Amino acid sequence: MTTTPPTETGAPPTLELRSGDLRLALRPDLGGCIAGLWLGDVAVLRECPPAALTSARASGSFPLVPYSNRLGYRRFDWRGRHYSTQPNFDDNPHSVHGVAWQQPWSVEAQSAGKVVLEYTHPSNPDWPFAFHVAQSFELTPNALRVTLTATNIDARQGPMGLGWHPYFPKRSRSHIQLAVAQRWDSDAAGLPVGAVAQGAIAADVAALNFDHCFDGWQGAARIRDEALNLTLTSSLDRVVIYTPGDKPYYCVEPVSHVSDAFHLADPLAHGLVALDPGQTTSAWMQIDVARA
Repeated sequence: MTTTPPTETGAPPTLELRSGDLRLALRPDLGGCIAGLWLGDVAVLRECPPAALTSARASGSFPLVPYSNRLGYRRFDWRGRHYSTQPNFDDNPHSVHGVAWQQPWSVEAQSAGKVVLEYTHPSNPDWPFAFHVAQSFELTPNALRVTLTATNIDARQGPMGLGWHPYFPKRSRSHIQLAVAQRWDSDAAGLPVGAVAQGAIAADVAALNFDHCFDGWQGAARIRDEALNLTLTSSLDRVVIYTPGDKPYYCVEPVSHVSDAFHLADPLAHGLVALDPGQTTSAWMQIDVARA
């Protein structure tokens, strides 16, 4: 493992792991994000020179804690009380992707094949419940495994959701294949309005028009193109797929809960977890990497 310290010009520190031909670059100071993952010189995730990153939004992947996707109109009710959050995503009317991706993380442990980052969130206007989260990255010659472990350190029971937001480079033969059960359709504000049956997805990315959360994800998501064959697996059984036609990337995001589950009739039935003080929940995702 290598660490690049700040330079005289103020360039930020980066962490790098190498195993075989796989190389992983991390920016703990930018939301504990992955700056890049490469197999040799081929980008597995969206790449940016690690020192050039200024936001996790431009990274290869970032963690989603304590919720994924949109929190409708920056407000929610929990255990009989009303709470609000702050704007955090341009002029979006919702709060988006939680809070941990916008905060600096610290290095808890590091070795030749593993890095553990951590972040402690106090109760504040961005999110009312205090929590601690650790994120471990383990690199082998064929795979990256990332684990999130979140603990409620608040005096109250709090809601928790976990996930990741990986961006994959869109190439001429980019293709997704995975089995899901339901697709959540959304209103004009991007909030879910109901689930409909969804068969297995097996299509070129260029033919897809998704910005949806899917329930009942089973097995692996197989992501391939002319350069790479990837297998994405996770302990989570929901996935957000985003395939913008005007961007050079697409997203396949393992998540624990339906988008905006806070406003569904039973948030816990849709994947949010209620953590009592001191309780912990965890999740993992793994990307297996091979050349095409």
